[in-house]
Amino acid sequence: QVQLEESGGGLVQAGGSLRLSCKASGRTANNYAMGWFRQAPGKEREFVAAWRRSGGTTYYHAESVKGRFTLSRDNAANTVYLQMNNLKPEDTAAYYCAVGPNIITSMVSNPGGYSYWGQGTQVTVSS
Repeated sequence: QVQLEESGGGLVQAGGSLRLSCKASGRTANNYAMGWFRQAPGKEREFVAAWRRSGGTTYYHAESVKGRFTLSRDNAANTVYLQMNNLKPEDTAAYYCAVGPNIITSMVSNPGGYSYWGQGTQVTVSS
């Protein structure tokens, strides 16, 4: 079992920045991904960014956030961070941290590839 605890959401003006944190506890498989998804009201859950451990480590970012959002991690603290800069009103959503054990590359951006989810943290960007 894996437990995820998110923090860092809030209200910010367009152009501002926020940093989300997700601390994981529990055991995962040797090959897994840990990432962020977001969901706005009335919309499907959308991939934001993730990293996958399979031998080495690979980072993935959605096209809509490339150049603005950066995923990083602190292995010692079992924590992953999402630094969000130049936020836009369309980034407003509930952001969810997730872990996908034994995930394959093609599923990294698919919510169906993840088994464990945090409770979500709200990000609201005002124009």
